Amino acid sequence: MTVDSELKPEEIGDVVIRFAGDSGDGMQLTGDRFTDASAVFGNDLATMPNFPAEIRAPAGTIAGVSSFQVHISSHETLTPGDRPGVLVAMNPAALKANIKELVPGGTLIVNEDSFEVRNLEKAGYIGNPLDDGSLAAYRVIQIPMTSITMKATKDLGVKPRDAQRAKNLFALGLVSWMYTRPVDTTIAWIEKKFAGKEKVVAANIAAFRAGFNFGETAELFDHPYTVAPARLEPGVYRNISGNVATAFGLIAASQCAKLPLFYASYPITPASDILHELSNLKNFGVRTIQSEDEIAAIGAVVGAAFAGQLAVTATSGPGVDLKAETLGLAVSAELPLLIIDVQRGGPSTGLPTKTEQADLMLAMYGRHGEAPMPIVAAKSPSHCFDATIEAARIALKYRTPVFLLTDGFLANGAEPWRLPSVSDLPDISVPFATEPNHEGEFWPFLRDPETLARPWAIPGTEGLEHRIGGIEKQDGSGNIDYDPGNHELMTQLRAAKVAGIAKDIPLVEVDDPGSASLLVLGWGSTWGVAQQAVRQARARGLSVAHAHLVHVNPFPTNLGEVLARYQHCLIPEMNTGQLARLVRAEFLVDAKTISKVQGLPFRASEIEDAIVETLNPKGNQ
Repeated sequence: MTVDSELKPEEIGDVVIRFAGDSGDGMQLTGDRFTDASAVFGNDLATMPNFPAEIRAPAGTIAGVSSFQVHISSHETLTPGDRPGVLVAMNPAALKANIKELVPGGTLIVNEDSFEVRNLEKAGYIGNPLDDGSLAAYRVIQIPMTSITMKATKDLGVKPRDAQRAKNLFALGLVSWMYTRPVDTTIAWIEKKFAGKEKVVAANIAAFRAGFNFGETAELFDHPYTVAPARLEPGVYRNISGNVATAFGLIAASQCAKLPLFYASYPITPASDILHELSNLKNFGVRTIQSEDEIAAIGAVVGAAFAGQLAVTATSGPGVDLKAETLGLAVSAELPLLIIDVQRGGPSTGLPTKTEQADLMLAMYGRHGEAPMPIVAAKSPSHCFDATIEAARIALKYRTPVFLLTDGFLANGAEPWRLPSVSDLPDISVPFATEPNHEGEFWPFLRDPETLARPWAIPGTEGLEHRIGGIEKQDGSGNIDYDPGNHELMTQLRAAKVAGIAKDIPLVEVDDPGSASLLVLGWGSTWGVAQQAVRQARARGLSVAHAHLVHVNPFPTNLGEVLARYQHCLIPEMNTGQLARLVRAEFLVDAKTISKVQGLPFRASEIEDAIVETLNPKGNQ
């Protein structure tokens, strides 16, 4: 079914919409459905879910507010938008938590039924903001969403609680009308989501249609809007989040490596969705284990790597802490495996549902002894797929554990992803040792002269019995060896192997208009927002260059030469300056940090302001 409006839509280039409500109001689902409908329509988009940090904060309080922001456009979209132009607030707490983010003159849609005295008090309001003039800077649209939803569903025999919960579908229907989103997509999703619960299906469809029809008939809006499909590269697209892209990347890597995938992890926010996704894809030969703790997970993964599997674990910062000792074992044994760190706010439990980039030093140095590991950092939700395959390639080729860094913003954010052709995926397979390699014996540390990788022999292969472990081994033979000189040699060899990977990764590319004195250097999820900030600065007549690191250890071989070209270097990071310290130490350049540790990603305007201040410190034009 498609519902057509009699009002001619006004075409706009883009819009940023934020749905906000109590954590039980279904805001993540509402935003996700609007996002999928926009993806089907052909828009480019980026999303930013924002979850409460508490498992179940008291209903109606600021701590319990959940929001979902989506930026849809008819052109390339790099960020979920700095500030929303439309805010849907389902209760007073959602309004109070988000109103400062709404652009002046923006559209505020509120569920007026929820603005009763008790809810106002929970949110910390003295009076009703809908009546006191405090919202005069915005276009305020008050709608009794709960009442209309209850009326629309009263004859369907659904339980009152289920009927009331459908008010988020009313909001979705209204905003779908406002921006001419496809209706059939959402109707089909409702029917599938609640299959077997006919009354619930009917109630949600009725609520959705009520919202859609309200927009068309209430005469609160002059007309709807439309955002034309974006001109994307031809291909088959799907909407994808970072965690799902990571899971798909693991499966693709196992196929490209011609190895079975073994994945063990302990549930932790925001990494758990990777396990959930992989556990549903066992038809690809995936073996998943939900371990009893983080230490058990990494122990199982080390065993799987020893046995010849593509071995992977994923966690967040607290889990990396617990896995550190066993990661040292993997470094010493020189086993190929992946550890995926979906970074979140810390320290300790910190901000478990909020994003941060504060684990870079942990990935670099968070093990006792000299235990270097390569680090790959994904830059966008869809790029998690490619970054995962790249991390697996390095691990297998160089027989080393590899860190893959994502974060909560990438994990939960979504964007269109063009499905790659299978023929374009790299062959990352490596041979197992099958024969003795030294005078009729098998030496587990007899290295490849080019990569310094040791051979990989599956346990049980006849004639290839060998010893590996955490105690230092003799170079070549693998016998236990406490000789000081041998330990120093093995330490240097392990470090040289990781350092040598620099010759096998792409050079850092620089987007430079030709006369820039300032380089904005980013890593991880700052890619899109930094690129957008640079574009905005250039639009103001400033000459700025931009480069981004996917390989953080080792650095690309030309990074030092690139840094030497510029008088200034700004590094935006959601930490207090970890990459900046590494760059300053390695290349002796005056790299400065743009720091943000608020549990939220950067706005493009924040980086743009730092660019302007660096190039025009006194505001001179």
